[in-house]
Amino acid sequence: MVYPCWMHISFFILAALLYTVCAGLPSPYRKTITTVTLVGWLLHGMALGTDVLLPASLRLGFAVMLSATLWISVAAYLLENRNFALDGLRILVLPCAAVAVLLPLLFPGSVVSLEGKSVFFSWHVAIAMLAYSTLTIAAFHAVLMTLQESRLHAAGATKGLLAAALDRLPALLTMERLLFRLIGFGFVLLTLTVLSGIVFSEQLFGTAVKWNHKTIFTMLSWILFGVLLLGRVWRGWRGKTALRFTLSGFVTLLLAYVGSRFVLEVVLHRGLA
Repeated sequence: MVYPCWMHISFFILAALLYTVCAGLPSPYRKTITTVTLVGWLLHGMALGTDVLLPASLRLGFAVMLSATLWISVAAYLLENRNFALDGLRILVLPCAAVAVLLPLLFPGSVVSLEGKSVFFSWHVAIAMLAYSTLTIAAFHAVLMTLQESRLHAAGATKGLLAAALDRLPALLTMERLLFRLIGFGFVLLTLTVLSGIVFSEQLFGTAVKWNHKTIFTMLSWILFGVLLLGRVWRGWRGKTALRFTLSGFVTLLLAYVGSRFVLEVVLHRGLA
């Protein structure tokens, strides 16, 4: 029993090390970066799978959610980077993933039994994670665009790993199209998360929907992203307006689950309700 435990822990640690190494490699080593990142991502996924998917139950918590979110975000980076030179995204995503992959070791969360719960519960959790992950990579994308725009208007060109990566990014208009593609997909997933949480609350959680801070923050985030997409269609919103809405919506969504669960688990030492 000891060996599987240490093997399980080693997956988390190795994934974090590989992410860290890849975050610091120079851009010309693109094939090496892709290969090593993929290995780290597979180890990360194996560690998450054995940690979260338990017999007739799930392990949930803010650390697990962050780790799963960054795992999917790394996958999104690997897929996007096949068609576009998004090396700057690597420098932002992989260090965050290296930290997130270790969090479940420090904050294991709580085990939620699936007995008596609807089959929709697991789907609700999976769709919610996909929504958070898609909008997380959109937030990274927005930060990257902000840095890219600042560099274009900077008086003197700075040097360094991030500066070189920013210079290799596609044009801002291309980056903007990618951003709204991510936000549109994430908004659809977030809508499904909200609707399933409200309509099937009794089957999912065994109680009517509660209008607590988690629900309110989620709805506020959904409204912010919805307004952004409507503004894009009707008013042609772009640039700083789009970036502000994206980051505001992401922070609000982060507070909805991760922030509230962090307070409950770490500050108040309470399990999942």
